[in-house]
Amino acid sequence: MTEQTQCAEPAAEPAAELAAGPADAARAVPATAGPVPAEPDTAGGGPEHTADTPPRDRRVLRALARWTAAVLVCGGLGAGTAYGISSMERSDVPGLATESDGRWSYPRLSLPALPAGSQRPFTDGNRHRIHHADLRKLLLPAPSGATPDKKLTGGWVSADQYVSEYVEDNRADLRQALEDYAVRHIAARGWTMPDGTTARVYLLRFNSEDMAEEFTGTEIGAGLSPDVLLRSAPGEVGIDEGWETETPADGRSAVSVYTEAKPVGPEHTRQAYVVAGDTVALIIHTRKGEALSVPFHQTLVLQNQLLG
Repeated sequence: MTEQTQCAEPAAEPAAELAAGPADAARAVPATAGPVPAEPDTAGGGPEHTADTPPRDRRVLRALARWTAAVLVCGGLGAGTAYGISSMERSDVPGLATESDGRWSYPRLSLPALPAGSQRPFTDGNRHRIHHADLRKLLLPAPSGATPDKKLTGGWVSADQYVSEYVEDNRADLRQALEDYAVRHIAARGWTMPDGTTARVYLLRFNSEDMAEEFTGTEIGAGLSPDVLLRSAPGEVGIDEGWETETPADGRSAVSVYTEAKPVGPEHTRQAYVVAGDTVALIIHTRKGEALSVPFHQTLVLQNQLLG
């Protein structure tokens, strides 16, 4: 952006300076008349006029000096303006504010404290990749501006609540599978954003990494589409091709990301499964029209980091 600084032109020459002075009369005397005595300085200490510096030349010099001063002032203001803009943050300069790319404003995240003598799930001494921290503390918090779900408040939920996310035909089998694989705890949090996006996150803890992987692979399916369907996405579901797999938790967790295929109903659903050690995460975003990919991927990345 170029900021224009307007400078006033120098004031016009005073009328007194344009009138003929005493030296003009001296110049009218012929050269043969002999030397002409210099006029006394009537201004009180001002420089004497000499034949070597004609009045017109002096006026030109004074005008030039004024223009030079004006140029210097304009240059100083321009430099000051440029420095001021360069020292400002981009978002402080009108017209240069960085527009939001759709990401939500989450609180600063930190890993919860571990019980004494416990290890993080992906350290060498933790053979079964157990999350010893309170599972509820590993749930992603709601972002700024969210309206909390009154049922999914970040605490423990029942297996029935978890299976209620799926179409009715799959619920009985999933409920039995949770018993067969001895799920230990289920925690969940949900919220709704001002743009109408509804988010829900479930964390399921099993006895070991092997049990979590087997439950997901056998009962949920982790191929080109999940084997069980969500009630909010009962039609065709495919891989989310916009998902970038390079995240800080790569190598420690397995992530499967899906989106509802077109045509969709009144609401569009995005879903993802994360298997991180002994814990399985289900992340769901639904929104009328389209569930935007940027906040969904952001939610997935941050939840994955908390688990990994």
